Amino acid sequence: MVFLNFLIVIVAIGLTLISTSTLWWMMHAWRSPQLFESIGRPVYGRPSMSFSIIVPCREESEDVMSETVRLLLAQRHPNFEVVISVGDDDLATVANAHRIAEIDSKVKVSINYDPIKNKPRQLNSSLRDCTKEVVGIMDAESLSAPELLARIDSTFQAEDADIVQGAVHLINLRSRWFSLRNCLEYRVWFRSRLHGHADQGFLPLGGNTVFIRRSLLQAVGGWDGDCLAEDCEIGVRLSALGKRTVCVYDTALVTREETPDSTRAFIKQRTRWSLGFMQVLAKGKWKDLPTRGDRLRARWLLMQQYTCALAGIVLPLAIAGAVLSDSPVPVVLLAFLPLIPTLLTVAFEAEILREFGHDLNFRIRSGDYAWLVVSTPFYQLLLAIAALRALWKYRTGDFGWEKTDHVGAHLIPQMQMTTAADGIA
Repeated sequence: MVFLNFLIVIVAIGLTLISTSTLWWMMHAWRSPQLFESIGRPVYGRPSMSFSIIVPCREESEDVMSETVRLLLAQRHPNFEVVISVGDDDLATVANAHRIAEIDSKVKVSINYDPIKNKPRQLNSSLRDCTKEVVGIMDAESLSAPELLARIDSTFQAEDADIVQGAVHLINLRSRWFSLRNCLEYRVWFRSRLHGHADQGFLPLGGNTVFIRRSLLQAVGGWDGDCLAEDCEIGVRLSALGKRTVCVYDTALVTREETPDSTRAFIKQRTRWSLGFMQVLAKGKWKDLPTRGDRLRARWLLMQQYTCALAGIVLPLAIAGAVLSDSPVPVVLLAFLPLIPTLLTVAFEAEILREFGHDLNFRIRSGDYAWLVVSTPFYQLLLAIAALRALWKYRTGDFGWEKTDHVGAHLIPQMQMTTAADGIA
């Protein structure tokens, strides 16, 4: 019994620290009105740089690809090219890419011939076909705003940046039972957390709407062709080299895309991300950061998704163990301690959801707030399953690429918002 009480106390303290840390980073952009406004403050300047936009595609429908390219071609910037990146074995997507490329001379097709197929290998082969100063990555299902490149250009100049990270939002809130939480997770990450990590000088980059000087990419040898989280990996490497990353957030300029189309697809996606983070952690480039504090923060960030996922499972078990055993009252009360930051997090997420709906012209219903609360433990369960699945794959050496399929679910909300905007105008 003494050992059980000791275990409950240790678990309760650990879970409280994890939950509090998550809440602290989540709140970064909202800690003060000045910080909130500075993150979204426009940066203006005359376009002077050139951009190569790589669109990595694999087993994509022509509808999804063509809408992505159409919106990229609508960019209000004078100097850019679009490079559709495909694998030589993906004949249908190659054919789609060539048909799309016929519509404009700014579009070219880059074919990867590596025997092992994955996103970083396609990016590396396409990098050789890029001719402009800055290389940007836009996923195959990305819907971009027409002023995006102009804003990125101005940010590079004003901030003397090596890398500029744009924002991404998932917008199909109600497609699947987990979609609302998935959309909210992206909102917090790109609206707040990324900016906090960038301020600390360590940033695992996102793999979409990210822009890096081509000369820098070439100098570091491009992306790690064997890493399943190539965006995180190159972000860690560039952070360790002291390169300056600036995050840009503007509601009108966020890139819009979709959540996975099934629970199975979501678990596969998160397994790939978790497995990639494990690779980055093991690779150890974060150890090259200059100070011990930097290295501690980096290690915590690379491990946090696993600890947060498992915390959602362990917390109810710890509470049940304390209540059902003959533990002393102080131990039982301590077992409930992690609920305080957890409930504060959910309450804060409700406010973020309201703001998300306002900014993106979505009507948030009372049922959405209720579902935000109800779905929380089940969403945590999915994350825990993905983390454990990734651990198993890591231990067995299974690093095969599990691609996330795109079905175009984000196109319907986009059309609805466009119609609403036209009506207002």
